[in-house]
Amino acid sequence: MSIKPVVALIGRPNVGKSTLFNQFTKSRQALVADMSGLTRDRQYGDAEYEGKSFIVVDTGGIGEADDGSGNIDDYMSEQSHTAIHEADIIVFVTDARSGLIGADEEIGKFLHTLGKPVYLVANKIDGVHDAAPAEFYALGLGEPYPMAASHGRGLGNLLEDITADMPDQSPIEEPDGLKLAIIGRPNVGKSTLVNRLLGEERVVVYDMPGTTRDSIYIPYERDGKHYVLIDTAGVRRRGRINEKVEKFSVIKTLQAIEDSNVTVIVIDAQEGIVDQDLHMIGYALNKGRALVVAINKWDGLTQDQKDFIKIEMDRRFSFIPFVKIHLISALHGTGVGNLYPSIRRAYDSSMFNVSTSRLTQILQDAVTANPPPAVAGRRIKLRYAHIGGHNPPVIVIHGNQTGSLPKSYQRYLENQFRGVFKLEGTPLNVVFKLNENPYANRNDTPVKAKNQQLRQRKWVQDKKDGKKPTKKRK
Repeated sequence: MSIKPVVALIGRPNVGKSTLFNQFTKSRQALVADMSGLTRDRQYGDAEYEGKSFIVVDTGGIGEADDGSGNIDDYMSEQSHTAIHEADIIVFVTDARSGLIGADEEIGKFLHTLGKPVYLVANKIDGVHDAAPAEFYALGLGEPYPMAASHGRGLGNLLEDITADMPDQSPIEEPDGLKLAIIGRPNVGKSTLVNRLLGEERVVVYDMPGTTRDSIYIPYERDGKHYVLIDTAGVRRRGRINEKVEKFSVIKTLQAIEDSNVTVIVIDAQEGIVDQDLHMIGYALNKGRALVVAINKWDGLTQDQKDFIKIEMDRRFSFIPFVKIHLISALHGTGVGNLYPSIRRAYDSSMFNVSTSRLTQILQDAVTANPPPAVAGRRIKLRYAHIGGHNPPVIVIHGNQTGSLPKSYQRYLENQFRGVFKLEGTPLNVVFKLNENPYANRNDTPVKAKNQQLRQRKWVQDKKDGKKPTKKRK
């Protein structure tokens, strides 16, 4: 068993695996709704119980429509089987309301061949007879754990037994790594690109828009660097979001953008650049995320189509001149290898750090080459600059009358910093602050001023008393 064991949740569709996953991870990471077949990919999460931590894997349902007919349930089954072979422990979730059915028996027979610990859960016991879980003894997998996952009933007993043989350990702090979100409209090739980047069939790829419902977090390593790749559900136009599940998927996508360090937006070259693509780019930039653009399915275009798309890129991407654009084919791998250098440059740019003295020197050089304009006869003075944050990088510039600095000059300074530090793929926030009197909001008076006041009062009092006053100090 690995240092951090892997527990896979398997079973038929709609038996409550995702609800149990959320209970294990104490999160709302998996989508939950009253609809069969909602989870279609492997979803990974961290769980901990009484100081023992493990990885839990939520899977798509198996055992129904698994007849080789080529529909999506076959692909879901493949993903579940992969999760089973990855796991150290299997939690087989059944539905106590529907009772034992043939599909459960087939799954049970398969589990007997694995030689791995299997924990049988009879879920949804709320509202059924106490003896209902007893029929699952027929599976030969031991005593079923009666449970109501939606309310957490019976969860403690299951967790206690699952973790009993796990080694005592403190929660393992694993490196987060660079969080990379793959976003785009449905059916533009996001999941194909994810599989190409990972080098394995990790996410379901199926020729049907909207195959991915959840945002899938996949930790991995490449060239000694840690990554967490986030494959997201496609974002449809608002008017086409009819299902409650689809609305949840949009939220997941937007949350994934906020949670990422770098966002790769995938655009379908065959459909062209549409407003929805620009809206997603704008959202990512507004959230301060570094960005890489991948124009997918490029090799399927004619030369005239390619020329047209390049003209459209020049026109519609004029507001992101700092973003690297790649022409790729995720299906055939063309140009995909070039994404990683751009991703790393975008991330490094978003996290760049530099000393205050260096920033101030660049600021002064820019001001000397092109001084800011005068306001009401007074020239704006920009005195010094320092780093104010990362991802996105923030540069804070202090000076007088900064509120009157024209937008054009602000852009000039931003371009100067971008050029010197070669910042690529990341938005850059330049913030201007007024030089303020450090004592303006203080109730106390500086010590020197207080002493001067005391001497003034003593001089006046001595003069009243007829004494020879001490020499008045200026």
